[in-house]
Formats: sequence, structure tokens, C-alpha cells
Amino acid sequence: MGKPTGFMEFKREIPVDREPLERIKDWNEFHEHMSTEDRQSQGARCMDCGTPFCHTGMLLSGMASGCPINNLIPEWNDLVYKGLWQDALERLLKTNNFPEFTGRVCPAPCEGSCVLGLIEPPVTIKNNECSIIDRAFEENRMVPAPPKNRTGKKVAVVGSGPAGLSCAAQLNKAGHSVTVFERADRVGGLLMYGIPNMKLDKKEVVLRRIKLMEAEGVEFKTSVDVGKDFPAENLLKDFDAAVLCCGSTKPRDLAIDGRSLNGVHFAMEYLTASTKALLDGTEPEISAEGKNVIVIGGGDTGTDCVGTALRQKCKSVVQLEIMPKPPLERANDNPWPEWPKVYKMDYGQEEAAAVQGEDPRQYCTMTSKFLGDDNGNVKEAHTVQGEWITFEDGRKTLKVIPGTEKIYEVDLVLLAMGFIGPEDVLLESLGVERDGRTNAKAEYGKFATSVPGVFAAGDMRRGQSLVVWAINEGRAAARECDRYLMGETVLP
Repeated sequence: MGKPTGFMEFKREIPVDREPLERIKDWNEFHEHMSTEDRQSQGARCMDCGTPFCHTGMLLSGMASGCPINNLIPEWNDLVYKGLWQDALERLLKTNNFPEFTGRVCPAPCEGSCVLGLIEPPVTIKNNECSIIDRAFEENRMVPAPPKNRTGKKVAVVGSGPAGLSCAAQLNKAGHSVTVFERADRVGGLLMYGIPNMKLDKKEVVLRRIKLMEAEGVEFKTSVDVGKDFPAENLLKDFDAAVLCCGSTKPRDLAIDGRSLNGVHFAMEYLTASTKALLDGTEPEISAEGKNVIVIGGGDTGTDCVGTALRQKCKSVVQLEIMPKPPLERANDNPWPEWPKVYKMDYGQEEAAAVQGEDPRQYCTMTSKFLGDDNGNVKEAHTVQGEWITFEDGRKTLKVIPGTEKIYEVDLVLLAMGFIGPEDVLLESLGVERDGRTNAKAEYGKFATSVPGVFAAGDMRRGQSLVVWAINEGRAAARECDRYLMGETVLP
């Protein structure tokens, strides 16, 4: 540890965000940069604990505690403090293929389990990580590193989200010829169309990495929907192995009266249309401009819908959350090092509060029905408040509170209630066995499906999860695919 008293000398500081009322005028990333000196001071706060929890990647109470890809956090924090940026980069890239993605969009379970967080605000791990990789790109130290030798084996990776990209990068590193199939018109999956540009810049960050992978030998085929445009059986005819990384893309629906009215959309329809229009320089097919918007769902996707609607100059935005408002501090049943379930405002809520004067979220709220106008367009959302009741066996239910009915005027409804599993066509075409949640059945650590030579990773295998878990699974599936092809593996 380079600075034994660093955590006592330096307070936690994070990069200043641009003011909400200013940043909603554009689609640029809203985080500012810190000076090198300030970043090194933040690295000095890491105590290099004898038993660090930040990189454990455990699951506690169903949530990640520590880094799922086991980043060597104390090591590169110390190197940042010492100004050894190249050494810090090398340690970071040993475990993470894409720190420029996780450094921007990961919720940082590492910080939730930081030991310093027991007594002080935790180390700024996520920001340090982002600084290491951004500095490397700025200084042109991220150059193509194609494998010295090729194995002669060909592997297909289906899906170019974080699982598919990390899998492809690792398999290419092992010397296999990798082809990545993506059904959208651009590479990146969730990274391209599921996360808005102000949170993860497409041209400056995502496409920069794609170009680097192409220079290293990875081939990308876009606008190819395997199972429809490309026969699924050809995966095993044309390739020696295949890894399915198609994500969990079936959205959870809301079966209430009025669901079929015009103006009621799944969140991903809206976010995809918005980003595509931004990149194409066209008007989005679904726009919030001048509309009263209701977002149903309180997670990251819901937040992204709020931020996007504000940038499209919506008239108003309300976010309905079925869960109760979290406490300001950890509850007794949410101890360290579990992920802290505490109240906070993400960027979208901060922006809505700046525009409208308050947090847009309404907690413990259920939507009972939508009503439309004579032209079939949604015009009202009817809601009711509830109270969560816990039974002796631990089960919970939301009990309606009489007299709490409310009617919202609405022109655009966005359903952001999560996802229930992968789409069926490809898995059925290949005859891949499914688990009880309809995911591709493949044991964690082995990732082999019921079809020889076919592996599955990421949300398609584990269900909806974090980008960092997708990278974990993509890397691990690549290792097992390499072992299948070569009888042994050179991958970590």
C-alpha cells in the first residue's frame, strides 16, 4: 500500500457532472474529468486490505457483492496513486476486456463492498477504472494486438452485446478465427442501442473498441438474424463451435386494459429508436417531444427513458415504481458487504427534479388501466397506491390502499419492467434445452448447452443481469469453448 494514511487524508471525490439543466440540451456524456493529481489522491484512499471484498464477485441475497470479473482493484488503485498508469492498465486488462464500458455503466458493486465503506465513503473504484482506460486511449497506448498464430479453428459468436464481445475478444486472443453475428444494423447490442448516448458514447467509446477488435482480426456481420436470415444449423456446418450470447430480450409486459392503445411501448423500442435516430441524423420513430410521459419501472432502463424523454423536450415525465422507497441508510437486513439498497437519485431523476422540481418517481404504485381517445391513442393512466405486506413465511404482496386512485394525463407510456428470458427462434432451431426460466440451460463454469459444440453465456444463460456479469460469462465461456476445441486452454 503506497499511502497507509490516504483514507484519512483525502475525502472521497467523484468527477463533477455537468449541470442537469445544461446537459439535457444535448446527447453528450455528462461526466467531467478530474485532474491527474486528484485522481491519484483518490487511488491513495484504497487501503489494500488484507482481506479485500471489492473484487470477490460473490452473490449475497441475490445481488452482486464485489466485482464479478474479479478486477485486481487494490493493485491498480495503488499504481494509480504512484502514477504508474501503464502498469495500472496492464493489471486492469488482465480481468476486464472493456473497462471503458464498465467504468461508465456499471453500478459498481465493488464500491458497495469496499471495506473503507464501513467507516467512511468508499473508494472511487469505478471512476479510477474509467480514468485508467480513458488515459490509455488518449495517449494512444491501446493499439491492436492480433494473435501471433492462428489455430485454424472457426468460432461463431451470436450476439454482440457485452457477453458476445468479451467472448469474441478472448477467443480471438487464443488464435481462433471469430465471426460475430449481430441482427441490428450496428455492432454492440445493449451497449449500442439499449444504453443512451449520454451515458455511453457510441462513436467515441463503443465504436472505438469495435474498430480495435476488427484490427485484431474479429469479423463482424451486422443485420444478420441467426435463425431467420442465417439458418441456425449452419452454425455447426460452417464453424467448429458456436457461442450464443443473444441476451434476455423478451420484455415483461403489462396485461391491463388499454395495453394495445397507440402510444404504449416497451422501453427498448423507444431507446433503440432514439439512439438510432441520433446516429442516423433522422427523427425518431417514437418521440416524447411535447408529450406527457409515464415510465413504468424504476430500474436503470426506466432512468434511461426519463433522461431520453427530457432531452426530447417532453412536456412532463412521471416514473412509476411498484417497490417502496428505499431508506436513506442501510437497513438491518441489508448489511455490508451486500449491495446497499438505499435511496439515491440517478442522472435521469436528477434531471427531472431540476426541470420539474421533484424526483419523478412515485413509489408503491400500480397501474390499473389505460384509457384512450377516439383515435385509439392513450390519454389516461389510472393508478392506485399499495402497501407491501410480509407474511410469516417471507412471502410479500402489495395490498391496495382504498381511496388512493389517481388519474394521469399521458401521451406516451414506456414499459420498463425488465425482461423474462431469451427469444425462442434460435434456441428452438438448434434444439437447445431450456431451464425453468426459459434460459439456455448450461452449467455455470462449463457453459456447454445440450447441443455438442454450442455454448451459451450472458443474460441468455443467467437471465437479466449486469453488464459486468455478461463480461464475466463471455470470458469464461470463451475459455471453455477453447478447451473444447483444443483439449486444453490458454485462456484465464
